[in-house]
Amino acid sequence: MRLAILTGGGDVPGLNPCIQSIATSAWQRGWDVVGLRRGWEGVLEIDPADPWANENSVMMLDKERVRGIDRQGGTILHSSRCDPRVTDKGDQTQKVLDILDALEVDVLITMGGDGTLRFSAYLSSLGRNVISVPKTMDNDVYGTDYCIGFSTAVTRSVQAINSLRTTAASHERIAVIELFGRRSGETALLSGFLSQADRTVIAEVPADMDVLLPLLLGDKEANPESYAICLVSEGARLSGETDFADEINKSNTSRTGLNIGTQLAREIEARSDERTIVQELAYLMRAGEPDAMDRMVGFAFGALAVQLIEQDRMANMVCLTDGNYGVVPIGTLLEDSKGVNVSGLYDANLYRPNLIQVEGMPMFLY
Repeated sequence: MRLAILTGGGDVPGLNPCIQSIATSAWQRGWDVVGLRRGWEGVLEIDPADPWANENSVMMLDKERVRGIDRQGGTILHSSRCDPRVTDKGDQTQKVLDILDALEVDVLITMGGDGTLRFSAYLSSLGRNVISVPKTMDNDVYGTDYCIGFSTAVTRSVQAINSLRTTAASHERIAVIELFGRRSGETALLSGFLSQADRTVIAEVPADMDVLLPLLLGDKEANPESYAICLVSEGARLSGETDFADEINKSNTSRTGLNIGTQLAREIEARSDERTIVQELAYLMRAGEPDAMDRMVGFAFGALAVQLIEQDRMANMVCLTDGNYGVVPIGTLLEDSKGVNVSGLYDANLYRPNLIQVEGMPMFLY
C-alpha cells in the first residue's frame, strides 16, 4: 500500500503533526508514504513519464524526514493555491490522475481548506481513493466543527491584542485590529471574546458607523486608561459598501481599495476627534509552531485518516462534531457554507460576542 499526502491552500500550524501522524501510522502497517510538494501546483509540474525526477514536487517520507516536525509550524510539504480544473492550460485533472498512477499511489490524503478539498471531492467522484483532512484558521469548512489551525490562530490573536493594549493606552487611542477571515468571522469572534475586546466586527454583519462609533466612544470614555479596542474581520464591510464581493475574492496585493481596518479607522477619525491605531495581524496569526490543541487535533486527524484507509472507508473527510472525532462523506463541504451563528453567538446591535446558551455547547464555542 502506498499513500500520498498533499497540503494545499494557506499554511497553518498543526499540518506537520498531522503529516507525522499519518506517516507513523502507515509505517506501523508496512505501508509507504509519498509527500507531494507545493500542493496541486507542484503535482502538475511532475512528468508522468518520469515522476520521481522532480525533487521539488515529490519526495518519500521516511522516519528521518518527519522526525521532530510536529514542533514546526507551516508544512514541510509546502503549499500552493491551485485548482487543476482551472489553469492556463485548461482542465488538467487527467494529468493529476496520470501522475498518481505513475507514482503508484493507492490512496491520496489531502489537507486543505475549501478550495483544496473541493478538488479532492471531485477526484473521489471519479473513483480515486481519497481521504480529506480539513485545515484553515478561519474554521469555515462545512461538515466539521473544527479545522486544524484555528486554535493557534486564536491564541496568536489574543496574545497580540492584549500586547497592543499598552500602546493604545499610552497614546489614548482607539485601536482597530484586523484579523484574517474573508467569509467567516469565527476567528475574530472567539478572539474578541477571549481578549475581551470592546467591539468585534465580523464578516457576517456590516459595520454601521452610526451605531458602532458611539459605542466605541463610550468604551473609551468609560475606560480609566482612555482607550478602546475594536477587532474586525478581513471580510467585514461598512454598511452600504458596493463592489465588496469582487474585492475580497482577490489576493491582498491585487485589491484596489483600502483594507477594512483602515477604512474603519478613517471613518472613526473623520466622524470624531479621536485618533486611531491600525494593526493587521495577518500572517502572524498562522506563523510559528502549533499550540497544544492544534498539535493534538493534527495527531488525531492523521491517525484517523489511516484507520479509515485500513478499514477501506474511502471518500470520507475526518471531522470533529460536538467535541467528538468522526467522519463525514468527502462531498459534505459542497452542500453548504459555514460561518458564525449570528443569532446564537453574536449581538449584532452591540458588535459583541453573546453567549446566549452555553449548556450543551462544545468546548470551543464555534
